[in-house]
Amino acid sequence: MKPLIVILSLTVLAMGPVSLQAAGPSVPLDRVAVDVTDQAALQRGARLYFNYCIGCHSVQYMRYNRVGRDLGLTENQVIESMIFTTDEEGELTGPGALITNAMTPEYGEEAFGVEPPDLTLVARVRGEDWLYTFLRSFYLDDARPLGVNNVVYENVGMPNPLWELQGWQEKQVGTNGEARLRVVEAGSMSGPEFDRAIRDLVTFLSYLGEPMQIERQRIGMYVLAFLFVFLGLAYLLKKEYWKDVH
Repeated sequence: MKPLIVILSLTVLAMGPVSLQAAGPSVPLDRVAVDVTDQAALQRGARLYFNYCIGCHSVQYMRYNRVGRDLGLTENQVIESMIFTTDEEGELTGPGALITNAMTPEYGEEAFGVEPPDLTLVARVRGEDWLYTFLRSFYLDDARPLGVNNVVYENVGMPNPLWELQGWQEKQVGTNGEARLRVVEAGSMSGPEFDRAIRDLVTFLSYLGEPMQIERQRIGMYVLAFLFVFLGLAYLLKKEYWKDVH
């Protein structure tokens, strides 16, 4: 029994940093409800990702054709809207390849001070609420090398990739010390439109972190239906067995 307690204790201690990291920053996080079964939202989120994010952030644990199949896209649509890289022979990367980009780790460190991370599992590591709040919390900061900062992740080493859509924000600190962001230069989207766009992007990132969750949820409904029917049959069988006892 004691060895088991020791093992459990060590497991809890080992999980401590992960739990703290997943808990997010000290600023309140905005809640977001994503639905990975919403294929239209996944397609819109994928469009944003491949237009604004793939240049720096790969998702190298996923393949183009797997994403295209789950999003209901044809192979030609995948090639036209997702693939922007070439292989060693200079030919367009095939749909069966992993989703990478042309940025080398060395160039990433030179440009941003740190290699841009792969985002395949970012939704599972950080959480959907964290991502939703982070992507909407960039603000102008002349003290930073790239001219922007982020309320959720202070001294972030990346620019705001979606500034054309959101516009530029300014950070204001109230008398109670609470930070507020105010748009000082409008983008191509209104506030609610941008929030919906970020929700779609987070939905896509959530799907990337666990592609099987779509199938898992579908199978789970069948399992629950089976258990419900089985419960009814078991109850009727119990009544049949015990009807003569009383």
